[in-house]
Amino acid sequence: MIICGDKFNILMLGGAKRVSMGRMFIDAAHRLGRSCSLFSYELDCHVPVASIGKVIKGKRWSDPQLMEHLHRTVVENEINVMVPFVDDAVEVAAAYRHRYNDVWAPVGDESVAAAMFDKIEADKLFRKFGVPLPDADTMRGRPVFPMIAKPRRGSASKGIEIITSPREYHKYTAQPPTHLLQRYIADREEYTVDCYVSQAGEIKVVSPRRRLDVSGGEVTSTVTVDIPALVGLSCSVIEGVGLRGAVTVQFLRDMEKGGFYLMEVNPRLGGGAVCSVHAGADIPMLMLSESIGVDMPPIEDVKAGTLITRYPQEVVFYEK
Repeated sequence: MIICGDKFNILMLGGAKRVSMGRMFIDAAHRLGRSCSLFSYELDCHVPVASIGKVIKGKRWSDPQLMEHLHRTVVENEINVMVPFVDDAVEVAAAYRHRYNDVWAPVGDESVAAAMFDKIEADKLFRKFGVPLPDADTMRGRPVFPMIAKPRRGSASKGIEIITSPREYHKYTAQPPTHLLQRYIADREEYTVDCYVSQAGEIKVVSPRRRLDVSGGEVTSTVTVDIPALVGLSCSVIEGVGLRGAVTVQFLRDMEKGGFYLMEVNPRLGGGAVCSVHAGADIPMLMLSESIGVDMPPIEDVKAGTLITRYPQEVVFYEK
Protein backbone atom coordinates (compact mmCIF):
# COMPACT_ATOMS: atom_id res chain seq x y z
CA MET A 1 0.00 0.00 0.00
CA ILE A 2 1.35 3.42 -1.02
CA ILE A 3 -0.06 6.31 1.00
CA CYS A 4 -1.77 9.17 -0.80
CA GLY A 5 -2.70 12.55 0.63
CA ASP A 6 -0.66 15.05 2.58
CA LYS A 7 -0.93 13.69 6.13
CA PHE A 8 0.43 10.80 8.15
CA ASN A 9 -1.90 9.32 10.75
CA ILE A 10 0.35 6.89 12.60
CA LEU A 11 -1.00 4.22 14.93
CA MET A 12 1.60 2.96 17.39
CA LEU A 13 0.82 -0.49 18.76
CA GLY A 14 2.00 -0.58 22.36
CA GLY A 15 3.94 2.68 22.10
CA ALA A 16 3.04 3.70 25.67
CA LYS A 17 6.50 4.97 26.72
CA ARG A 18 7.94 5.76 23.28
CA VAL A 19 7.57 9.52 23.49
CA SER A 20 10.99 10.36 22.04
CA MET A 21 10.53 8.01 19.09
CA GLY A 22 7.04 9.39 18.54
CA ARG A 23 8.50 12.88 18.27
CA MET A 24 11.03 11.56 15.77
CA PHE A 25 8.21 10.25 13.58
CA ILE A 26 6.46 13.63 13.72
CA ASP A 27 9.72 15.37 12.78
CA ALA A 28 10.33 12.96 9.87
CA ALA A 29 6.81 13.59 8.56
CA HIS A 30 7.38 17.35 8.64
CA ARG A 31 10.67 16.97 6.77
CA LEU A 32 8.72 15.10 4.10
CA GLY A 33 6.40 18.10 3.86
CA ARG A 34 3.44 16.41 5.54
CA SER A 35 1.54 16.91 8.76
CA CYS A 36 1.38 14.10 11.27
CA SER A 37 -0.98 12.90 13.99
CA LEU A 38 0.04 10.17 16.43
CA PHE A 39 -2.28 7.59 17.94
CA SER A 40 -1.36 4.74 20.28
CA TYR A 41 -3.31 1.54 20.92
CA GLU A 42 -3.09 0.71 24.63
CA LEU A 43 -4.87 -1.09 27.46
CA ASP A 44 -4.63 2.03 29.64
CA CYS A 45 -5.13 5.60 28.49
CA HIS A 46 -2.92 7.00 31.28
CA VAL A 47 0.43 6.40 29.56
CA PRO A 48 3.24 8.86 28.68
CA VAL A 49 2.61 8.88 24.92
CA ALA A 50 -0.66 10.72 25.67
CA SER A 51 1.51 13.83 25.99
CA ILE A 52 2.12 13.88 22.22
CA GLY A 53 -0.79 11.98 20.72
CA LYS A 54 -4.20 10.40 21.18
CA VAL A 55 -4.37 7.18 23.18
CA ILE A 56 -6.99 4.68 22.08
CA LYS A 57 -8.07 2.15 24.68
CA GLY A 58 -7.77 -1.16 22.94
CA LYS A 59 -8.01 -4.89 23.52
CA ARG A 60 -5.40 -7.44 24.50
CA TRP A 61 -3.33 -8.87 21.67
CA SER A 62 -4.88 -12.28 22.35
CA ASP A 63 -8.49 -11.05 22.37
CA PRO A 64 -10.55 -12.80 19.65
CA GLN A 65 -12.22 -9.46 18.83
CA LEU A 66 -8.93 -7.60 18.44
CA MET A 67 -8.83 -7.47 14.63
CA GLU A 68 -12.37 -6.10 14.31
CA HIS A 69 -11.72 -3.46 16.97
CA LEU A 70 -8.38 -2.54 15.42
CA HIS A 71 -10.07 -2.16 12.03
CA ARG A 72 -12.69 0.19 13.48
CA THR A 73 -9.88 2.18 15.05
CA VAL A 74 -8.10 2.46 11.70
CA VAL A 75 -11.23 3.53 9.82
CA GLU A 76 -12.50 6.01 12.43
CA ASN A 77 -9.12 7.75 12.76
CA GLU A 78 -8.08 7.47 9.09
CA ILE A 79 -4.91 5.62 10.05
CA ASN A 80 -2.48 5.03 7.19
CA VAL A 81 0.67 3.83 9.03
CA MET A 82 0.79 1.15 11.74
CA VAL A 83 4.02 0.62 13.74
CA PRO A 84 4.40 -2.12 16.41
CA PHE A 85 6.49 -1.38 19.50
CA VAL A 86 6.07 -4.57 21.57
CA ASP A 87 6.68 -8.21 20.69
CA ASP A 88 3.11 -9.48 20.33
CA ALA A 89 2.09 -6.44 18.30
CA VAL A 90 4.46 -7.42 15.46
CA GLU A 91 2.40 -10.50 14.60
CA VAL A 92 -0.78 -8.44 15.05
CA ALA A 93 0.41 -5.79 12.58
CA ALA A 94 1.42 -8.43 10.03
CA ALA A 95 -1.91 -10.24 10.40
CA TYR A 96 -3.87 -6.99 10.18
CA ARG A 97 -2.06 -5.91 7.00
CA HIS A 98 -2.67 -9.29 5.41
CA ARG A 99 -6.36 -9.25 6.31
CA TYR A 100 -7.32 -5.65 5.48
CA ASN A 101 -4.47 -4.11 3.43
CA ASP A 102 -5.65 -0.59 4.31
CA VAL A 103 -2.53 0.58 6.19
CA TRP A 104 1.19 0.53 5.55
CA ALA A 105 3.02 -1.50 8.20
CA PRO A 106 6.83 -1.95 8.17
CA VAL A 107 6.83 -5.62 9.17
CA GLY A 108 7.50 -9.00 7.59
CA ASP A 109 5.39 -12.14 7.47
CA GLU A 110 3.48 -13.42 10.49
CA SER A 111 5.34 -16.73 10.39
CA VAL A 112 8.74 -15.03 10.58
CA ALA A 113 7.64 -12.87 13.52
CA ALA A 114 6.25 -15.92 15.31
CA ALA A 115 9.56 -17.76 14.90
CA MET A 116 11.58 -14.83 16.26
CA PHE A 117 9.44 -14.62 19.41
CA ASP A 118 9.80 -18.34 20.14
CA LYS A 119 13.34 -18.54 21.51
CA ILE A 120 13.68 -22.29 20.93
CA GLU A 121 12.50 -22.14 17.31
CA ALA A 122 14.63 -19.04 16.67
CA ASP A 123 17.71 -20.78 18.08
CA LYS A 124 17.16 -23.75 15.74
CA LEU A 125 16.73 -21.43 12.77
CA PHE A 126 19.86 -19.38 13.52
CA ARG A 127 22.01 -22.51 13.83
CA LYS A 128 21.02 -23.57 10.31
CA PHE A 129 23.03 -20.78 8.72
CA GLY A 130 26.03 -20.73 11.03
CA VAL A 131 25.60 -17.59 13.12
CA PRO A 132 27.66 -17.92 16.33
CA LEU A 133 25.45 -18.67 19.36
CA PRO A 134 26.21 -19.80 22.90
CA ASP A 135 26.20 -23.58 23.25
CA ALA A 136 22.61 -24.71 23.78
CA ASP A 137 21.23 -27.70 25.65
CA THR A 138 18.57 -28.18 22.96
CA MET A 139 18.60 -31.98 23.24
CA ARG A 140 18.50 -31.87 27.08
CA GLY A 141 20.60 -34.05 29.34
CA ARG A 142 24.00 -32.48 28.55
CA PRO A 143 24.19 -29.69 31.11
CA VAL A 144 27.41 -27.71 31.56
CA PHE A 145 27.04 -25.20 34.38
CA PRO A 146 26.42 -22.35 34.69
CA MET A 147 23.54 -22.13 32.23
CA ILE A 148 20.91 -19.52 31.53
CA ALA A 149 17.22 -20.43 31.22
CA LYS A 150 15.16 -18.10 29.03
CA PRO A 151 11.35 -18.42 28.88
CA ARG A 152 10.40 -19.66 25.45
CA ARG A 153 8.21 -16.63 24.72
CA GLY A 154 9.66 -14.19 27.24
CA SER A 155 10.68 -10.58 26.67
CA ALA A 156 12.48 -7.73 28.44
CA SER A 157 14.60 -10.22 30.45
CA LYS A 158 11.54 -11.31 32.45
CA GLY A 159 11.71 -14.76 33.99
CA ILE A 160 15.35 -15.42 33.12
CA GLU A 161 17.24 -17.58 35.64
CA ILE A 162 20.82 -18.74 36.05
CA ILE A 163 21.22 -22.51 36.60
CA THR A 164 24.21 -23.63 38.66
CA SER A 165 23.34 -27.18 39.75
CA PRO A 166 21.68 -30.42 38.52
CA ARG A 167 18.80 -29.85 40.96
CA GLU A 168 18.02 -26.48 39.39
CA TYR A 169 18.53 -27.91 35.91
CA HIS A 170 15.89 -30.61 36.35
CA LYS A 171 13.21 -27.93 36.81
CA TYR A 172 13.60 -27.19 33.09
CA THR A 173 13.58 -30.72 31.63
CA ALA A 174 9.81 -30.95 31.10
CA GLN A 175 8.51 -31.79 27.64
CA PRO A 176 7.64 -29.89 25.62
CA PRO A 177 10.39 -27.51 26.76
CA THR A 178 9.29 -24.21 28.28
CA HIS A 179 12.74 -22.57 28.27
CA LEU A 180 15.76 -22.23 26.03
CA LEU A 181 18.87 -23.35 27.92
CA GLN A 182 22.26 -21.93 26.89
CA ARG A 183 25.76 -21.56 28.26
CA TYR A 184 25.83 -18.58 30.59
CA ILE A 185 28.46 -15.98 29.69
CA ALA A 186 29.15 -14.04 32.87
CA ASP A 187 32.04 -11.85 31.71
CA ARG A 188 30.41 -10.08 28.77
CA GLU A 189 29.53 -6.88 26.97
CA GLU A 190 26.06 -6.43 25.52
CA TYR A 191 25.36 -4.94 22.10
CA THR A 192 22.23 -4.05 20.17
CA VAL A 193 22.13 -3.43 16.42
CA ASP A 194 19.31 -1.25 15.08
CA CYS A 195 18.44 -2.05 11.46
CA TYR A 196 15.88 -1.19 8.84
CA VAL A 197 15.04 -3.41 5.87
CA SER A 198 12.75 -2.34 3.04
CA GLN A 199 9.82 -4.51 2.00
CA ALA A 200 11.87 -5.41 -1.08
CA GLY A 201 14.58 -6.81 1.19
CA GLU A 202 17.20 -4.04 0.86
CA ILE A 203 19.08 -3.37 4.09
CA LYS A 204 18.86 0.40 4.50
CA VAL A 205 20.78 0.94 7.73
CA VAL A 206 22.70 -1.07 10.32
CA SER A 207 23.70 0.75 13.52
CA PRO A 208 25.47 -1.11 16.36
CA ARG A 209 25.51 0.29 19.87
CA ARG A 210 26.80 -0.93 23.20
CA ARG A 211 24.33 -1.29 26.07
CA LEU A 212 25.99 0.50 28.99
CA ASP A 213 23.22 0.36 31.57
CA VAL A 214 20.00 -1.66 31.61
CA SER A 215 17.08 -1.61 34.03
CA GLY A 216 14.26 -4.15 33.84
CA GLY A 217 15.35 -5.23 30.37
CA GLU A 218 15.18 -1.63 29.09
CA VAL A 219 18.38 0.17 28.15
CA THR A 220 18.93 3.41 30.09
CA SER A 221 22.35 4.30 28.68
CA THR A 222 23.81 3.27 25.33
CA VAL A 223 26.44 4.43 22.84
CA THR A 224 26.87 3.80 19.11
CA VAL A 225 30.02 1.93 18.09
CA ASP A 226 31.97 1.19 14.92
CA ILE A 227 32.35 -2.61 14.91
CA PRO A 228 32.25 -4.05 11.35
CA ALA A 229 31.89 -7.62 12.69
CA LEU A 230 28.51 -6.72 14.22
CA VAL A 231 27.36 -5.15 10.96
CA GLY A 232 28.33 -8.26 9.01
CA LEU A 233 26.72 -10.67 11.47
CA SER A 234 23.52 -8.61 11.56
CA CYS A 235 23.28 -8.61 7.76
CA SER A 236 23.78 -12.38 7.73
CA VAL A 237 20.92 -12.82 10.19
CA ILE A 238 18.60 -10.47 8.28
CA GLU A 239 19.29 -12.12 4.93
CA GLY A 240 19.18 -15.66 6.32
CA VAL A 241 15.85 -15.25 8.08
CA GLY A 242 14.29 -12.92 5.49
CA LEU A 243 13.46 -10.12 7.90
CA ARG A 244 11.68 -6.91 6.91
CA GLY A 245 11.00 -3.54 8.53
CA ALA A 246 12.63 -2.43 11.76
CA VAL A 247 14.88 -5.14 13.21
CA THR A 248 16.71 -5.21 16.55
CA VAL A 249 19.56 -7.73 16.78
CA GLN A 250 21.18 -8.41 20.15
CA PHE A 251 24.68 -9.80 20.72
CA LEU A 252 27.01 -10.62 23.57
CA ARG A 253 30.79 -10.31 23.46
CA ASP A 254 32.50 -13.04 25.48
CA MET A 255 35.27 -11.10 27.23
CA GLU A 256 37.04 -14.27 28.37
CA LYS A 257 37.04 -16.33 25.17
CA GLY A 258 36.53 -13.54 22.65
CA GLY A 259 33.99 -13.33 19.85
CA PHE A 260 30.41 -12.20 19.48
CA TYR A 261 27.37 -14.40 20.05
CA LEU A 262 23.86 -13.77 18.78
CA MET A 263 21.34 -13.64 21.62
CA GLU A 264 18.02 -12.79 19.99
CA VAL A 265 16.30 -10.91 17.19
CA ASN A 266 13.25 -8.69 17.64
CA PRO A 267 11.58 -7.63 14.36
CA ARG A 268 10.55 -4.23 15.71
CA LEU A 269 12.01 -0.96 16.95
CA GLY A 270 13.94 -1.32 20.20
CA GLY A 271 13.54 1.13 23.05
CA GLY A 272 17.11 2.40 22.66
CA ALA A 273 16.86 2.90 18.89
CA VAL A 274 16.53 6.64 19.54
CA CYS A 275 20.30 6.61 20.09
CA SER A 276 20.90 5.31 16.57
CA VAL A 277 18.50 7.90 15.15
CA HIS A 278 20.43 10.68 16.91
CA ALA A 279 23.61 9.21 15.37
CA GLY A 280 22.19 9.47 11.84
CA ALA A 281 20.34 6.16 11.40
CA ASP A 282 17.08 7.91 10.57
CA ILE A 283 14.74 4.92 10.76
CA PRO A 284 11.53 7.00 11.07
CA MET A 285 12.44 8.79 7.83
CA LEU A 286 13.21 5.48 6.11
CA MET A 287 9.85 4.08 7.22
CA LEU A 288 7.73 7.05 6.22
CA SER A 289 9.58 7.57 2.93
CA GLU A 290 8.96 3.96 1.95
CA SER A 291 5.29 4.28 2.85
CA ILE A 292 4.82 7.01 0.23
CA GLY A 293 6.93 5.31 -2.42
CA VAL A 294 10.10 7.38 -1.98
CA ASP A 295 13.18 5.14 -2.27
CA MET A 296 15.88 6.53 0.02
CA PRO A 297 19.46 5.30 -0.46
CA PRO A 298 21.01 3.20 2.33
CA ILE A 299 22.37 5.25 5.24
CA GLU A 300 26.05 4.52 5.80
CA ASP A 301 27.18 7.57 7.75
CA VAL A 302 26.12 6.67 11.29
CA LYS A 303 28.24 8.50 13.84
CA ALA A 304 30.01 6.25 16.36
CA GLY A 305 30.39 7.60 19.88
CA THR A 306 26.86 9.00 20.10
CA LEU A 307 25.81 8.36 23.70
CA ILE A 308 22.41 8.82 25.29
CA THR A 309 21.26 8.47 28.86
CA ARG A 310 17.54 8.17 29.57
CA TYR A 311 15.57 9.39 32.54
CA PRO A 312 11.95 9.12 33.75
CA GLN A 313 9.72 12.14 33.36
CA GLU A 314 6.21 12.39 34.71
CA VAL A 315 3.06 12.95 32.67
CA VAL A 316 0.19 14.26 34.80
CA PHE A 317 -3.46 13.32 34.29
CA TYR A 318 -6.17 15.26 36.12
CA GLU A 319 -9.55 13.76 36.94
CA LYS A 320 -12.25 15.37 34.86
